[in-house]
Amino acid sequence: MPQATATAAEGTRDGAGSARGAVGVTGTGTGTGAGSGPGAGTGTGTAPAQGSDFAPLLRAVKGQGLLERRTGWYAAGIAANLAALGAVITGMVLLGNTWWTLLLALPLAVFWSRTAFVGHDAGHAQIAGGRRAGRAIGLVHANLLLGMNEAWWNDKHVRHHANPNHIDKDPDVGVGALVWTQKQAAQREGFARWLTRNQARLFFPMLLLEGIALKISGFQYLRQQPARERALSGLLLVAHLGIYATLLLSVLSPGKAIAFALVHHALFGLHLGMAFAPNHKGMEMPDPDGERWGHLQRQVLTSRNVRGGMLTDWFLGGLNYQIEHHLFPSMPRPHLRLAQPMVRAHCKSLGMPYVETGLIESYRQALRHMYEVGEPLR
Repeated sequence: MPQATATAAEGTRDGAGSARGAVGVTGTGTGTGAGSGPGAGTGTGTAPAQGSDFAPLLRAVKGQGLLERRTGWYAAGIAANLAALGAVITGMVLLGNTWWTLLLALPLAVFWSRTAFVGHDAGHAQIAGGRRAGRAIGLVHANLLLGMNEAWWNDKHVRHHANPNHIDKDPDVGVGALVWTQKQAAQREGFARWLTRNQARLFFPMLLLEGIALKISGFQYLRQQPARERALSGLLLVAHLGIYATLLLSVLSPGKAIAFALVHHALFGLHLGMAFAPNHKGMEMPDPDGERWGHLQRQVLTSRNVRGGMLTDWFLGGLNYQIEHHLFPSMPRPHLRLAQPMVRAHCKSLGMPYVETGLIESYRQALRHMYEVGEPLR
């Protein structure tokens, strides 16, 4: 998980990269900016003519102590999550070799997602300020407990935070199984073209494969790591597979074990996808050939918050405060909701769109964007 993300994404705090004057925006490649919420997708984001538009907000947040660590909060959360994982595994052992054991794939997937959220926060230096401690937490939670290579995630996530929704720099909007602009869609051929035509309706079913895809990507990334780092990452990934297979095969018959693993990984991928999908899809996409945005614009205009109470915060792992998280990647998760009124007020004072929707509406907007990207192919 990305220990360096805080530096990469918050490196513009001194205003060196702040935007000046009006900023022209390329919406989503559809020409409409559809699905991005009130005020977004219009290409009208503005910034002060001089100085940094982020600096006053940073000073206010620091003044409230919102960037200070919450080590005790995280320690309690990690302990509770490990206890929950232990309880589910105990339940599997007690139920034994029966199809009823497959029902426990759901809570195990939920608590695996909680594990992923902890690894994510550790990489952002939200839990521990030291690089070594943060990486250790990330390695345990990602590589060992989930079988997901934290170094792969680090590389991908740092680039995303530095340039969210930038078609040339953000790997999350690069060409893959899905595409995010009509220009990308126009280059698709064969099966990929059919996939793009139908990507909106196939999005959630495809998330069922994400849990397995994360493991595969992690193993593929090993060859890009330095030898010493590769050895440790690979050892933990293999250890995860061994522990996971031993658990399932010691409790279930081979057929039931395979069924459990498939259902478990499908639900895990779906949960993670549902947590990440509302954050940026259908929001502004900076013009690669246009003026460079400052930190505030780059993070606010490309992000969407999701309203909700404690249950939404829990289910989405705090990522529903996506704007605040992108502005302050190292801010501890429980402080994001406290920073939200300050960020919203600051954006309002600048006339900058601050997009916030309900959970269902966020999915609707993201799917609408995917539908419109594929529309010329239909």
